[in-house]
Amino acid sequence: MPTTVRTRGLVLTEHEFSIPLDHSRKEGTRISVFAREVSDPDGQDRPFLVFFQGGPGNESPRPTRFPSGPAWLDRALRDFRVLMLDQRGTGRSSPVGALPGMSPQEQAGYLKHFRADSIVRDAEWIRRELGVRRWSILGQSFGGFCAMTYLSIAPEGLREALITGGVPPVGRPTDDVYAATYRTTLDRNRQYYERYPDDRDRVIALRRALDAQDMRLPGGDRLTGRRFRQLGHMLGRSEGAELLHYVLELPPDSPAFLHDVDAHDPFSRNPLYAAIHEASYADGCATRWSAHRLLSHEYEDPLLFTGEHVYPWMFEDYGALAPLREAAGILAEHAWPRLYDESALRANEVPVAATIYVHDLYVEREFAEETARLTRGMRTWITDEYEHNALRADGGRVLERLLDLARGRA
Repeated sequence: MPTTVRTRGLVLTEHEFSIPLDHSRKEGTRISVFAREVSDPDGQDRPFLVFFQGGPGNESPRPTRFPSGPAWLDRALRDFRVLMLDQRGTGRSSPVGALPGMSPQEQAGYLKHFRADSIVRDAEWIRRELGVRRWSILGQSFGGFCAMTYLSIAPEGLREALITGGVPPVGRPTDDVYAATYRTTLDRNRQYYERYPDDRDRVIALRRALDAQDMRLPGGDRLTGRRFRQLGHMLGRSEGAELLHYVLELPPDSPAFLHDVDAHDPFSRNPLYAAIHEASYADGCATRWSAHRLLSHEYEDPLLFTGEHVYPWMFEDYGALAPLREAAGILAEHAWPRLYDESALRANEVPVAATIYVHDLYVEREFAEETARLTRGMRTWITDEYEHNALRADGGRVLERLLDLARGRA
């Protein structure tokens, strides 16, 4: 039974659903999927807006009021009740960890069911169980991939779709994706060192120290040079260069430095992120460790940081990922089915509005515009005013603009 809690300014109703792991086998293994319904005290009968979080591997944000969070919540609650979905494998939805007691083959078989297609089928299961005819959806980053999958396989459940920094490439091999993101990451490195030129010496000294010393993070893992340069994943956020600099300015032998490096690790808390990150792009292909294969000789420069890239060595350097090492290798060779139906997108009748960020580090602008042209009726806001995290940085304005676009007011 749902549980309802009234906080200062919000009514929160917690739902848990028992859903098949494999939607093609309704009588098979079940998982638990959690969703939190969020409403204004006077808005409990408003239509639903379902939020799909970025990732993959991240749960939905935890809502607050006074101060309000996430940044777009106040604007959303003027028109909607918000259903914050912990996508399968995250948060309170049968979270994926080390998957003990399974062989690597069994782990890989289990993890095959955590892409956008399964998440959308979960949402449809929940929609029917709640008795909702149609609802609106908002997808951030990977959540936008989920939204495009929704438009492909279950558009009848949608009133409108809003996408922020998450219009995916359709029908492209993953190698195209990582070739593009490496080019963007090189440019972000250049911009970073133009802003913080003194960090060049800091980074060179740190890389030498990491090669020579066994520096341990608070969680017990050794901080290797290749792991250190993954801090570049922050450079795609509006405040990312500053966050990176504030780590680098700390004395490298200080507890603060090691704790802050650990705190910016997105993988150990959510192993699913590393395990299926490349697979989230795989629209009818095997990835075969695409980012690893496409890493160019330019990245032999010790000054360079990498971006949102996953490598096979991470399942050795990160203790939290080690139990999934063999399974990750199996998944890398798996020929993934299509996520998107091009004919359905060409015939789309659902109002769709999307932000496309000109300098997005994570979702290539060229491919996003290509998909927007493919999708009938998609209206886009192409802007260099924001980075990939615009929904968090200026959520009210971003959501307002998307609603105006989707509803023909702009």
